[in-house]
Amino acid sequence: MTEHFALDETTIADVHAAYRAGTLTARALVRAYLDRIATVDAPDADGPGLNSVLAVNTAALDDADALDERLRTTGELSGPLHGIPVVLKDQIETAGLTTTYGSRTAEHNVPDRDATIVGKLREAGAIILAKTTMPDFATSWHSTSTVSGLTRNPYALDRDAGGSSSGTAAAVAANLATVGIGEDTGGSIRLPASFCNLVGLRVTPGLISRDGMSPLVEPQDTPGPMTRTVTDAAILLDVLAGYDPADPYTATAAIARNRTGSTDARNRTGYTDALDPDALSGARIGVLRQAFGSADDPEAEAVNSVIGAALDRIVAGGAELVDVEVPDLDHYVAYTSVYFSRSRADMDAFLATRPGIKATSVAQVYADGLAHPNLDLFAGIATGPARPADDPDYHQRLEARERFQRDIIGVMAAHRLDALCFPDVRIAAPTHADVLASRWTCLEFPTNTVIASQLWMPSITVPAGFTEDGLPVGLELMALPYHEADMLALAYGVERATGSRRTPDMG
Repeated sequence: MTEHFALDETTIADVHAAYRAGTLTARALVRAYLDRIATVDAPDADGPGLNSVLAVNTAALDDADALDERLRTTGELSGPLHGIPVVLKDQIETAGLTTTYGSRTAEHNVPDRDATIVGKLREAGAIILAKTTMPDFATSWHSTSTVSGLTRNPYALDRDAGGSSSGTAAAVAANLATVGIGEDTGGSIRLPASFCNLVGLRVTPGLISRDGMSPLVEPQDTPGPMTRTVTDAAILLDVLAGYDPADPYTATAAIARNRTGSTDARNRTGYTDALDPDALSGARIGVLRQAFGSADDPEAEAVNSVIGAALDRIVAGGAELVDVEVPDLDHYVAYTSVYFSRSRADMDAFLATRPGIKATSVAQVYADGLAHPNLDLFAGIATGPARPADDPDYHQRLEARERFQRDIIGVMAAHRLDALCFPDVRIAAPTHADVLASRWTCLEFPTNTVIASQLWMPSITVPAGFTEDGLPVGLELMALPYHEADMLALAYGVERATGSRRTPDMG
């Protein structure tokens, strides 16, 4: 029943229209994706061997059958994600399905309960299709993992898909699922999304529950959508956002939700309803030139050129661009990083509650040589302070973060800006050779995604175009805290103006 349905670039709306028309079933769609995974993803297959999928849900076809039967008997879709196959970063615990967190210390770990967001996806009618690759405990900008090795970029097989949501990015970009979920601490949704020509959404921390997910920096961690369109990202956010008693940080959701409409819960609109094709008309967007790479660096200039062309199209769409400067930006980005101060304590607290992981501390994993050798961030965490208070600068770093956020918001207020924008990363996806040769340390890699992360502000990447070598480039929009609805509206306008999403040609 899929012979008349275009699998490539299909959206949630496309799938639902086909279900309602009776030209597609959930079983047929799941079967088509499973066949494509077997052909395109498996490292030992004749295809490109993307190596993005770790574990396929053996119950996916049964779940699809149940949804097909429900639609047949009731004539109604079960929810906003009825029959939508979703891939999940393997940081997200899934009942009955191997969840490794990217580490071989957990290669046989099978949780007995779903993370909160997995329960929300299922309740909305989604089909959990597969778990996807990631570096050990999300500690890299790249795909290096003791479980899965390297994940290939669908647009250039000798290049990395980015991290840490490596597999979700590659799988969604290559049309191995309709949508995906990643996790973002310092950029782990937006960086791989930008490398793989996707929309990647980071929300204000706490808007989406982190219950049932391994942490890296607890106040910065957030799951989020990775999709081929802004609309699909908004639909997922409508499903995922909300207060969860299992995660106290989600008190944030009570504030953010009011941004989408009336304070009366019965009259509130959703994030999807906020999308506006005319959002760029009259919008004021600040261009943070400090975050662009040097014109003397050919790799950076290739990205700058793509971003410049995208900005021209955004202006043509009705937006006004304002060049802005943030005082001491580089200092703030460096000083407000707390991986080496806080991550060890957050990760150890998690490990202590997970008997399926064959380690009780980060230091033990490192001492036993069970982390990937290219993960210098993991090494720094494992050998750093055991508690945040052991870093004499920790509280000063937190105070600096407050000043950093005030300064950024002050710049936006002074210029009456709706958002700031800049390239997600100053270079395009690196080669696997560069990754394995440790061309950059974690703190040296030229990503700008840490800006929003360390500010605890929402941001989104939208495909901006391609370099002359055919490598994707993402444009990041950063908005005020809790302004996801406004930011998604702008992103929708940018998407329409640039039109830069395209299917990869994997030969």
